[in-house]
Amino acid sequence: MTPETAKRVEGCTAVLVLSDGTVYQGVGCGATGEVLGEVCFNTAMTGYQEILTDPSYMEQIIAFTFPHVGNVGVNAEDVEQLGDDPRRAARGAIFRDAPTPPANWRSTLSFNDWLTARGIVAISGIDTRALTRRIRENGMPHGIVAHDPSGDFDIPALVHKAAAWKGLGGLDLAVNATVTQPAGFTTDLWQWPQGFSQGTRHDFKVVVIDYGVKQNILRALVDIGADVYVVPAQTPAEAILDMAPDGVLLSNGPGDPAATAIYAVPVIRQIIAAGVPVFGICLGHQMLGLALGAATLKMSQGHHGANHPVKDKTTGKVEIVSMNHGFAIDQATLPAGVVETHVSLFDGSNCGIAMTNAPVFSVQHHPEASPGPVDSLYLFERFAENMRVYKKVAA
Repeated sequence: MTPETAKRVEGCTAVLVLSDGTVYQGVGCGATGEVLGEVCFNTAMTGYQEILTDPSYMEQIIAFTFPHVGNVGVNAEDVEQLGDDPRRAARGAIFRDAPTPPANWRSTLSFNDWLTARGIVAISGIDTRALTRRIRENGMPHGIVAHDPSGDFDIPALVHKAAAWKGLGGLDLAVNATVTQPAGFTTDLWQWPQGFSQGTRHDFKVVVIDYGVKQNILRALVDIGADVYVVPAQTPAEAILDMAPDGVLLSNGPGDPAATAIYAVPVIRQIIAAGVPVFGICLGHQMLGLALGAATLKMSQGHHGANHPVKDKTTGKVEIVSMNHGFAIDQATLPAGVVETHVSLFDGSNCGIAMTNAPVFSVQHHPEASPGPVDSLYLFERFAENMRVYKKVAA
């Protein structure tokens, strides 16, 4: 409905207002107040806590296409962001059904109470199928989720705020998502039945440039035997190389890669010139592409979910992967010496690149999953093999 036809529906305690004036009414959950951002949809059936704590979702509002949320509750272990600042992840959420009570042995808190504690403003009772179809046809809109138990909303004012927002284009968010001080990380991947444990192998030293890293990326590095050191996004190349890493990982993160590239690209180029193996993921993939001379572009609806088919062109294997990105490398701009290694089977967009004469590669999707399938975990082993070769040569 439009602002002119948005008469209050009985029981309405929350609204989703889009920049074109479209209004969805529903029932509020989570925190009260309002949140502004880019509205995208995520097709994952599980992992709502990991999704909402992924720093790549900063300044975004997530519409979950799977109708049921809350059934496994939440816990302290499944938070993906480093640190406890909830502003470094998604701030708004949209659900078809209201969150249900938890029924899982790992749960320590109900989902709705957790949303409230994190300050996530959410709305339920929305026709998420219609909203998803709208995004698929028209792209990701700017919008506001507002929650007020009184049901009293100034719709024209909310429309004006949404329309006035400049969006993610040209916005460097990595500078806000990154750690502020270098830090080590030692936790291994979750295993049944003991859960998380501390890594015991020390085969490699990996420096992770943190643009908004997920913890499961760090755990996957520990799992291949790495001593992991996380450094802020604006750390100079000299400081990174002084740490004598066997490899450098360029992490995922939020925002426009072209904006982050202003300070990230010179660092990445120096690391590549030093011969150190490099592995990029998501925003790190886009950063690598820009450093090698390619261009990036804003996608209409992006890729957000845990069921995306991607083909590894180096092996011919098709993987089902987890994705979360609204920008991509323009494959038509890949320079000589750089090859496309992975491609989306949904839309043919680029999902991986590699240098032909250096141990440098990256992927757009999330091989660490969390949530999602683990078809692509082999990429960490590929990175490990590059580091083994590098160590032998360096010796």
